[in-house]
Amino acid sequence: MTICIIGGGVAGLALAIGLHQRGVACEVVERDKDWKVYHVGIIVQANFVRALNALGVGDAAVAAGYAYRGARFVDVNGNTIAELPGDTAVDGLPSDLGLTRPALHKVLTDKVKELGIPVRLGVTFTAMEDYGDHVELGFSDGTSGSYDLVVGADGNYSAVRKALWPEATPQFTGQGVWRYNVPRPEGLEWSDIYLGSSNDFNGKAGYCPLTPDEMYIFAVVEEKGNPRFAPETLADAMRARLAGYGGILGQAAKAITDPALVVYRPLEACIMPDPWYKGRVVLIGDAAHSATPHLGQGAAMAVEDAVVLAQELGERAIPEALRAFMERRFERAKLVGTSSIQLGEWEMHPESAGDPVEVTARIRRKLAEPV
Repeated sequence: MTICIIGGGVAGLALAIGLHQRGVACEVVERDKDWKVYHVGIIVQANFVRALNALGVGDAAVAAGYAYRGARFVDVNGNTIAELPGDTAVDGLPSDLGLTRPALHKVLTDKVKELGIPVRLGVTFTAMEDYGDHVELGFSDGTSGSYDLVVGADGNYSAVRKALWPEATPQFTGQGVWRYNVPRPEGLEWSDIYLGSSNDFNGKAGYCPLTPDEMYIFAVVEEKGNPRFAPETLADAMRARLAGYGGILGQAAKAITDPALVVYRPLEACIMPDPWYKGRVVLIGDAAHSATPHLGQGAAMAVEDAVVLAQELGERAIPEALRAFMERRFERAKLVGTSSIQLGEWEMHPESAGDPVEVTARIRRKLAEPV
């Protein structure tokens, strides 16, 4: 069996590692010749740590990040409403972890390089033909290849998905997310989520420790009309969305000074129905089920996909493996995606909001269970 993984991000690299563990030959093609990721952080929970540990990189990820005590919900002034403390994830590793995206990327790329998995940078596919028993790909560097399976791990704006499911496009949810890295206050051991808005922007905000010296702050707010922002205005715009918050967040927002370091993106989601495959081409990660970041589960869902797909391909023929993969993954990923979007809807329409603490706590408990 030979597999081509299109996309060298979290999902693609995790799958390559998982396949190598099972003796399945694969190669990765990544269109970014510099193989870079943006600099802000991600929130990591128990299921993500468990999945990384299954790939043999759990210890490396913990060493590269910062383990904290769990999530707290606070009011706009920073007063605690509820605590969701973390438990040990697996094999003594912590369940709640902050990581910069470059740190996670390095953990995965180092492992891929150590294993000698082929990665072709600055290359993507230009043609795809599924013959039933194999797939022929043409590549942007003029080469071609024949594969038993092609995996689209190329993110929310997946070229693989566009080729096979052109009608499936990400849709704007009404919100945007703002991120910025700042110094971590001494003694901060929680990721705090500030519920409600203290200004004219409906949404929420918070922060997460990333290293002993650094944390990132975020704001997830309604952005009517899906506006675009001139790069030089981003720092001022982000501070405006954090105006009025108290506590640690209010102080941290003062450090947002460099517009070049603000990461903003509109939230656009695309949750594919079952199945995520057609013939011998399958989607994983954000290509199959991009959601919003309200539950901090995007990267976790991608790595879980990779672990499960590698397991199934190591034990079954491809058609049976793809069906088994869907049986194990679809409902779990759909739950995360639809719940994340629901939380965003409540934030934009607080007059009809449900209980975000209850929803988050319930899904954290559900995802702590093994896949």
